[in-house]
Amino acid sequence: EVQVVESGGGLVQAGGSLRLTCAASGFTFEDYDIGWFRQAPGEAREGVSCIRSSDGRTYYGDSVKGRFTISRDNAKNTVYLQMNNLKPEDTAVYYCRPFTGCVIGPLKGDFGSWGRGTQVTVSS
Repeated sequence: EVQVVESGGGLVQAGGSLRLTCAASGFTFEDYDIGWFRQAPGEAREGVSCIRSSDGRTYYGDSVKGRFTISRDNAKNTVYLQMNNLKPEDTAVYYCRPFTGCVIGPLKGDFGSWGRGTQVTVSS
């Protein structure tokens, strides 16, 4: 069974940093691109960052470019999202998910089930 567990969220002030962790199991981790997504109340789920399996290439949404860094450790089946210079607009529940092909920006469909996610709250 495919399983991902997100952790590392919390409450921070604007300008602060967090590192999110995605621990994965139940699939061949190194064969899949892994994306970080977020969803704020009343908004579509949005792909903010992704890292490819084939070459490690990374992608970022315009709103987080230069502030967030995604990385993966295939030996540990883990993906990280380092989030620096956080803004109140970053407040959301953050999710990770494997994909075949990276997805950035708002998602049109729900893509089935999602995990629990981890809450990030940035105060001004």
